[in-house]
This record gives sequence, C-alpha cells and structure tokens, in this order.
Amino acid sequence: MSLPPGFLDELRTRTSIAQVVGRKVMWDPRKSNQGKGDLWAPCPFHQEKTASFHVDDRQGFYYCFGCHAKGDAIKFVQDTENVGFMEAVEILAREAGMPMPVRDPADKVRVDRQTRLLEVMEVAQRHYRMQLQTGAAAEARAYLARRGLSPEAQARWDIGFAPPGWQGLWDHLTGCGLDPDLILAAGLARASDKGRKPYDVFRNRILFPIRDGRGRVIAFGGRAMDPNDNAKYLNSPQTEIFDKGHTLFNLARARETAGKGQPLIVAEGYMDVIALSEAGFGAAVAPLGTAVTEHQLRLLWRIHPEPVIALDGDRAGIGAARRVMDLALPLLEAGQALRFAIMPPGQDPDEVIRAGGAGAMRKILDEARPMVAILWERAIEDRVFDSPERRAALERDLAAAVEKIRDPTLRHHYDEDLKRLRWELFRPARGGGGGGGGGGRKGGWTREPRRRPVSSTKSSELVQAMPRFEEELREAVILATLIVHPALIARFAGELEALVCATPDHAALQQALLVLPPPEEGTSFRDALEARVGPAPLEKLFSLSHVRIAPPVHDPADHEKAALCIAHEVDRLMRLRGAERDIEEGMRDLEGLADEGVTWRLSQAARARYGAGPSQEEDGADFELAPNGAHVDRDERDAFADLLGRINYGKGRT
Repeated sequence: MSLPPGFLDELRTRTSIAQVVGRKVMWDPRKSNQGKGDLWAPCPFHQEKTASFHVDDRQGFYYCFGCHAKGDAIKFVQDTENVGFMEAVEILAREAGMPMPVRDPADKVRVDRQTRLLEVMEVAQRHYRMQLQTGAAAEARAYLARRGLSPEAQARWDIGFAPPGWQGLWDHLTGCGLDPDLILAAGLARASDKGRKPYDVFRNRILFPIRDGRGRVIAFGGRAMDPNDNAKYLNSPQTEIFDKGHTLFNLARARETAGKGQPLIVAEGYMDVIALSEAGFGAAVAPLGTAVTEHQLRLLWRIHPEPVIALDGDRAGIGAARRVMDLALPLLEAGQALRFAIMPPGQDPDEVIRAGGAGAMRKILDEARPMVAILWERAIEDRVFDSPERRAALERDLAAAVEKIRDPTLRHHYDEDLKRLRWELFRPARGGGGGGGGGGRKGGWTREPRRRPVSSTKSSELVQAMPRFEEELREAVILATLIVHPALIARFAGELEALVCATPDHAALQQALLVLPPPEEGTSFRDALEARVGPAPLEKLFSLSHVRIAPPVHDPADHEKAALCIAHEVDRLMRLRGAERDIEEGMRDLEGLADEGVTWRLSQAARARYGAGPSQEEDGADFELAPNGAHVDRDERDAFADLLGRINYGKGRT
C-alpha cells in the first residue's frame, strides 16, 4: 500500500517520540532536560546500566551511543513491537487520531481476511480453555499438576484441551456462526476425503496457544495424551497468519521482559519455556517444532544481543546446539553473539528447575559458554592429533569454519582464540613422561621434544619494554582518517571500540569519536571534537609527518579510499599485537624449560613483530618497519636483538 504525499510528515508532526519511547524506557533525570525535549535513558535494544540512549523530541529522532541504533518514532515501533513498516504506521496513526488512507481493494481484502481468521482463533482458544475444566480433561489436568503447573499458572498461559472427539471444535465454531472456509483456513480442521464433514486437527491433546509479537493467537501447539499417538507434539499447519519459521513461542512476553534486563533464553519446547518463566526467567522462547531458522535467529538478536541457547544435555541437544552455531556463523557481528547453556545429561530445563529450583538453573545460565568453545569442541571430538597431517587437518577445518564469519574484526578474534586453543592442545607437557597435549585429551605429540634450561626473565617486563612506535603510527592514521571522514565512524565502530590505544591522547580521541553524534549538514565535526577533548590532542595528531602525508587525510571527499586505508591499518595493527601476544606466551614458557618448538615459535613471532625477514638475524641487515619505508630506529633494533639473544640462549646457542 502506498501512502499519499504528506501523510507521514503529518504523522510525525502529531507524534511525540518522547511519549512513544517513554513507554519502553525509564528516563535518567540527571541527564535529561524534558523542557528542551533532550532525554536520556538506558537503551531498550541492548543491556546497559548507563544512559547512552538519546531522544531529541523536537527533532523527532533517537540514537544510542552504545549499540548505534537510530531512527524515528516509526522505526522505534517497528523494532520494539516486531511489526512491519505499515503496521507501525497504523499503530501511531491510531494513537494520533489520524485515519489511515483508503487501501487498494486487494490489500483491504487481505487484511480483512486476516482479521477474521484471528477472530476465529480467539473463539477456538476460549473453547479449548473451557474444555480443560471438564470431566474429559481430568487426565490432562493431572498431567499438568505432575509437571508442576498450578491452576493459576495454567490460566496465565491460557492452556486448553481438545477432547478425543472428531468434530467437537468444528461443531462449536459452526454453531457460533463462523464461516466454515475460515475454520479450514485457520488450520483448525481438515476436509474429509470420504465425503464426511471436516474433522478437528487437534484431538485428545493439551493445547498451548501460540501468539504473535502483538499477543494475538495465530496457532496452537498440542501435546498428545495418548502415549501411542504418532506425534507426541503437533503444531498448527502453516496458514495465512502463521509461519512456524517466522515466530517463537512466548515471543511477546519474552521481548518485554528482556527489555527490562533479563537474559533471553532459547529452550526446546513449550513446557521448558513455561517452567523457565514460572521460575523467574521470563524472557524465554522456543522454536515451533523445527530447528531454529535464520529468520528466528535475527528475531532473537533484535530482542537481545546475546541470547542463551539452553538445550538438553544429550547427544540430540548438543547436535542441535551445533546446528544453531553453523547457522549463526555467517550472521555474526560485533556485539551480536550466542552463548550455550548445556543441561546436565538426561535433563531438560524443566527437569533442572524441578530438581534444583531456580538457583540450579541460574548457575547453568551463568556458566553458559561462548560459541567459539562449541566450535572448538566439535573440531577436536574423537580425534587424535599425533601427526603433522592430522594437526594440519584440524587447522584446515577450523579455518573453513571461521571463514564463514563476514565481520573481519570478529573473524580476527576467532582466529586468535582458536590459535591459543591449538597451542594449548599441542603444547608439550612439562616435566618427565610422555607428551600428550591438551591436558590429557586425545591428541598431542608422540614424543617429548628436547629441552634445555634457559635463564629466567619476566616476560611481561620484556614485552612492556618493547617500543610502540609502529602501533602509535598506525593508531594515528586510523584516528586522523576517521576525524576527516566522520561518516565512516559508524562503519568502523566495532574496530574503533576494540582499539587499545597506546597513548592517553589517542584514548581521549577514541572515546570522543565513539560518543559524539553524527555531524549535521553544514557543521564542523572537528570543531565538535575539539570542544570535547581540547585543541592539544588534535594539533599533536595532525602535526605528525606520517599523518600529514596520508592520502585519506588530504582527500576528505573519497570515503571509499579512506575506508580501505582504515581497514588496512586495523588489520596490520591486529597482526602486530597478535605477534606480541605470541611473544609474551612464549617467554612465559621459556621461564621454565624450553624446547625447540617454543624457541622456533618465539623467533617467528619476534620477526613478525619487528618486520624482520628470514635471514636478517644472521646478516645483521636493517629491516623496515614504517609504511613509508623508514628503517627501525636503534632502540627497536636493540630490543629485537636482545629478544633473539634470549631465544637463542634457550636453544643452547652462544
């Protein structure tokens, strides 16, 4: 449906974004100035304790300095109510007292039909609810009581019952005057192929209503009371109002509860969700009889940046967790992740709560593991790494999995974590005895490498003494480029936030770039930056020779060239600091007994850190460090020589 010119402008004029947002947040009275329409609150889109979510009621927009969510009142309703653009417009127009424009005939017919289908579902829900109180439902009520659901809890969840008869619901709905075609279209009955009247889809089942993001009943999930039934659980078929891959059980309640700071938990079934919610974990949802879909995963991230996947502790549950991981890998972004809480063997969340109460469940959730741990465990499960070929195969498999991650910064951090885990697995054992790597896991070396004593040196002191010239250089180019091209800040916000600055001036500029709002047209971003941090850090930054000659600093119009420059500098900086971490780990190993594997790894890391070529250790040649080809200064060269001397001592060389 198209809207006439001026309709949205009129809607935005009549709508106070402060009132719309105020239904979902608590304003911070210390930072807010309501008289000027300048309002601050903790962000409703991600968990935080400080008020970084800003609403400008006069301009009619919001912006979060934490997660960078932004938009107007329509966008806010879309994201918080999980509705489409036109539905958000309808909600705001109704509140503002504005009649919606007349739809085109086909659209009006479709919406009217959906409204009538929803009315049929509500009548069916009331009927099923009443049936749970009849004598035919005695066994169903006893089952619910055994599962720990009181009558009050049953009422809260609108649990119902479908008696064993074939046409009970059909007769009731047609007796209420409802259109038989709508009953069939709602998925409540099926036409008979034997010339008889249609029969009910749900028979002799406990029924759980499935609601959409606005709390409307769109389907049912039924649990069979007959143990010999072909399907223990049965969902409504796909209809015009229900797509099981596009919604979640308990979606509306969970979204509201997660917005108040509770963790979002993804369980396997209806009873798990109900048990979690009744135990105080109200932000619990479940997929509807299928594996989690990409649409459901994106929906989860719209509710919470880090949902917890809580699955049974058997092989099926672990397999389901791994399938979710494979689905999530290409969709991951900085600040958008999954954690996995695996239940004890043979238990689901409902059983954990009944056995140990909410405290037992909270302990498991607190110990939920990051996705990289699940990826690593699958890679090494039931494998032995007693040869170079097998170890290379592990590295190949991990690289193939990480390659699916599209975000370069996140991919780098996965690489770093997996590299650390591989080193711990293959690291030769200390002391006497055979060398099985990985703390007793399958894998490791087949023989213990030759070891020699080395001098004891505090590795942290050595690494801290290393000059940071190149890090400062690359940080300066990154910061200066972002200042000249502020439109790129949002694009590189994750990389900027992860930057560990080498100087206080760089740290001050980094913080200012993260919190300052995007510049308005005709305003100077550098002036706003100077007002926040003062002129000295900016003058010092732009007086550096390597900043003055950087191409993106000279060309403020070419954003793509600037983006390429930032990406290159960030990548190189990460590589440098990764090499430093390798050196620090290796030096810790050298404090005790060293072997050839440790010293070889340290030598390679040292060359990577200082830009040395493979033969420069021997011939004493200068090696280059800076992007413009400048030679390393004497302090850098001395640090490298000192480090190699200590490594060579560890190899038994003089």
